[in-house]
Amino acid sequence: MKRIFLAIMAISLFSAIQAAAMEPVKIGMITTLSTKAGYLGEEVRDGFKLAIAQENGKLGGVPVELMVEDDQRKPDKAKQIAERYIKKDKAQILTGIIFSNVAMAVVPKVVKGGTIYLSPNAGPSKLAGKECNKNYFSVSYQNDNIDEVVGQYVTEVGHKNVYLIAPNYPAGKDHLAGFKRYFKGEIAAEVYTKLGQSDYAAEIAAIRAAKPESIFFFLPGGMGVNFLKQFYQAGLGESIAVYGPAFSFDERILKAVGPAALGVKNGSQYTHDLDNPANQQFVAAYREMYGRTPTLYASQGYDTARLIGSALKAVDGDLSRYDDFRANLKSANFDSVRGKFAFGSNQHPVQDLYIREVVKDDGGNFTNRTLKKVFTDHVDAYASECSM
Repeated sequence: MKRIFLAIMAISLFSAIQAAAMEPVKIGMITTLSTKAGYLGEEVRDGFKLAIAQENGKLGGVPVELMVEDDQRKPDKAKQIAERYIKKDKAQILTGIIFSNVAMAVVPKVVKGGTIYLSPNAGPSKLAGKECNKNYFSVSYQNDNIDEVVGQYVTEVGHKNVYLIAPNYPAGKDHLAGFKRYFKGEIAAEVYTKLGQSDYAAEIAAIRAAKPESIFFFLPGGMGVNFLKQFYQAGLGESIAVYGPAFSFDERILKAVGPAALGVKNGSQYTHDLDNPANQQFVAAYREMYGRTPTLYASQGYDTARLIGSALKAVDGDLSRYDDFRANLKSANFDSVRGKFAFGSNQHPVQDLYIREVVKDDGGNFTNRTLKKVFTDHVDAYASECSM
């Protein structure tokens, strides 16, 4: 009996030493932390870091090392960071990119080289369709999704024409394409602005002259703040109904914009008021750690980390079992803050999509509340082009 006990103790001690000696899985995060859009990367990073903090430095019980660097919203800078993460730092997983033009400069080479990339935000159409790859997972959405739901809603409420505006880069074109896919009325105009633009006087003058019934814009980060303020200062908010995707109406933008956004409807796959246990604990934990309500971006960073954790747990942290790890990522065996979550054939989410409304909460803060679920288990428009 004593021998058995000693053997058990020896095995336990060996296991403890082995676990302590386990090298952490290196995760490289390339994200935007500077420029006026820098807070978007902060939200993704902070959501991701919360998941790690909740497990005391681990994901799925496996030690991880998160490396974070600012791409400055520059594709060439992001490529340099990705190359260093892989070759010098030996990162086994990459994530973090916010902007689609940056993603298109980095992701295809990374995944073709055998490194797994999980997107916590950008979801360009090419990577969902013909350029899909077994090593690429979008944990957020396909770019068009958040606009498709608004196009459907604007059609349902009966608007006959709409004025479209977005920055001239891949995501801008994807987002307007998504809206047009489901809007059945007339397009009054389709205008593309400079990425990072701050002065919209010329565009607002053109909108005034066109006299559209409604306007749909995709202008993430500081671009959306500037446009909304200038649009309402011009007095157009009283005569033109305003719509957009969640990217222009997150809680941090609303704090900067104020009353100008009140009542605006926007599309999203996430709102902090979604009624499921995973989301309730996430919102409470995020508020406690950071002192603010999580945005769409924070939820995506958190879900990305939790997904990675579920797959690491399934392979006991052994990434030499690469095919098993990838298969467990695709199975999405984790509790998403969105509730239901699954990957489609192109490894993009199949998920519910909602319309949210900008309101004032009991504390007088501007925030979003879920107004209506428009799509259930929505599949992106490019999945059929993916040959995986």
